[in-house]
Amino acid sequence: MDFDYTPEEQAFREEVRTFLKDNLPPKEARDPGFLKTWLERVREKGWVGFSWPKEFGGGSGGLIEQAILREEMALAKAPPLGTSFMGLAWVGPGIMQYGTQEQKQRFIPDILDSKVTWCTGYSEPNHGSDLAAIQCKAVRDGDHYVVNGQKIWTTGAPFSQWIILLVRTDFDVEVKHQGITCLLVPMDAPGLEVRPIENMAGDRHFAEVFFTDVKVPVENRLGDEGDGWKVTVSALANERSSIGEVTQMFAKLDTLKGLVRNSKKQGRPASEDPKVRRQIAQFEAKIAAMKYNGLRYLTKQIKGEPLSSETSVNKLHRASLEIEMDDFAVELGGTAGVALAGSEEAVDEGSWAKSSLSWPNVVIGGGTPNIQRNIIAERILGQPKD
Repeated sequence: MDFDYTPEEQAFREEVRTFLKDNLPPKEARDPGFLKTWLERVREKGWVGFSWPKEFGGGSGGLIEQAILREEMALAKAPPLGTSFMGLAWVGPGIMQYGTQEQKQRFIPDILDSKVTWCTGYSEPNHGSDLAAIQCKAVRDGDHYVVNGQKIWTTGAPFSQWIILLVRTDFDVEVKHQGITCLLVPMDAPGLEVRPIENMAGDRHFAEVFFTDVKVPVENRLGDEGDGWKVTVSALANERSSIGEVTQMFAKLDTLKGLVRNSKKQGRPASEDPKVRRQIAQFEAKIAAMKYNGLRYLTKQIKGEPLSSETSVNKLHRASLEIEMDDFAVELGGTAGVALAGSEEAVDEGSWAKSSLSWPNVVIGGGTPNIQRNIIAERILGQPKD
């Protein structure tokens, strides 16, 4: 594997670094209008939807350049490139691949211009990560579908304007992956109710979403009726295809190292403690393993090969690593380590305690560890299901 960058790729990295130097002030110097200005400037650079084709308003950037962009943005701890991660990662690519011309014209510009935020209506009560077992029902009634049912753990639902929704339009199927349809639904549709779920840290990112006779125009169907599983699998492949999350882990490790340098253990600098140093080294080794796995995925993409079950390895790896790092930081802070923001003694403004209490976001989101282990065992190692 060749890890060297071409002169053109290195020049792009320098361009990104220069942009960040000129446009990314320290957090304490950012005024209320900073985010709006930031989003406008990255949009002007063509970096929102960087790899999307120009015909859809994207930057037509290459996969390596996209990885460089995300890496530098993560290292600089810059704000997101758009207001809707799900819109850019799942919804936009799904509409480009399966949407009608009218849907492309209606939805894609608003995603790129950060005018709307999307959430995903996938998980349901009693079915957990078994996405194909959904029971939320949609019945065709003329030029509308009438939707009834419930979704849960819907990330971003309390502040999103649209939801990409999986519904069952046919219950008489041979396998559960059939009979599923994908709909694009406005969150202010009559009969749609959002009930936020507050986590242990006090955040309300998740929600239950209830549908009671919600009418959705047929023109808002993404793909053909009954092809929702195909649409969704294609969209979800985009979630785990980049190494950007690995760079975020390196950035988190740098912050953790800063905490170690400023902490004491048994009256001595924590950085001199052998157990602390060994733990930091272990974190660094695990993140490096994720990095090289990510580069394998990137190599497959460059070769035009589809990503499949192997991406579950990094998902599983990150889930445990996040918990280990957060718990280590909280323990290192002692009694102050458990204090949240607002407390005078809170460590790093309570960010480690908050992250530790928010572990379900990382562990459950995108598929639980047990699901990932099953995928790895069955589809990669060839183990029997029974």
